[in-house]
Amino acid sequence: MPIGLTRAAVLGAVLLAACNQPPTPGLARGETLYNSCAKCHGESGEGSQRLRAPAIAGLPQWYVESQLVKFAASHRGYDAFDTTGIMMKSVAWILDREGDVPSVAQYVASMPQPRTEAVLHGNAQAGAATFATCAACHGASAEGNEAVHAPPLAGRSDWYLLAQLQKFKSGQRGARPEDTWGATMRPQAMMLDDSAMVNVVAHIQGLGGGAPR
Repeated sequence: MPIGLTRAAVLGAVLLAACNQPPTPGLARGETLYNSCAKCHGESGEGSQRLRAPAIAGLPQWYVESQLVKFAASHRGYDAFDTTGIMMKSVAWILDREGDVPSVAQYVASMPQPRTEAVLHGNAQAGAATFATCAACHGASAEGNEAVHAPPLAGRSDWYLLAQLQKFKSGQRGARPEDTWGATMRPQAMMLDDSAMVNVVAHIQGLGGGAPR
């Protein structure tokens, strides 16, 4: 092969390899990766009750990262009846390059938090008494607390919060001993019947936090 053609082939291979490299970790890379998430969670992270995909836009980066790590490690999505969790686990598995998880988490955190509408009709006043226990970790205004790995709840979809309480109670979440923080939620959920769950979620919905920022 002529030397000129050899050099051209090598140069072409180098350029092709460069083009195939993912963007450096950060928002740009996270935005690209989010294309896979948008199929369920929506282009703006607004979620879809029909697909059982929660609104995730505006969640703290630390929380999104921690949950993706839990899904990848099968600390979530381990139960055969948790179909949505299993779907999320498969998505987490494809974020396998260094920097993927923090990048997509950073992008999700940068998205404006959507306004959510209540679809449940519980007794918020009754739920306030139950929430007094929740506030120890999640904060008086359900703003969340990174120090104890408690996510913000205010402004999040009430149907999703109810579904997660039910999962904790049934053991579809928080039953793996490796999931230390999830395990702290399970006993709390196990003390609640369906009516109490709906009521505490109604109280949380009343705390606001769903307005676009």
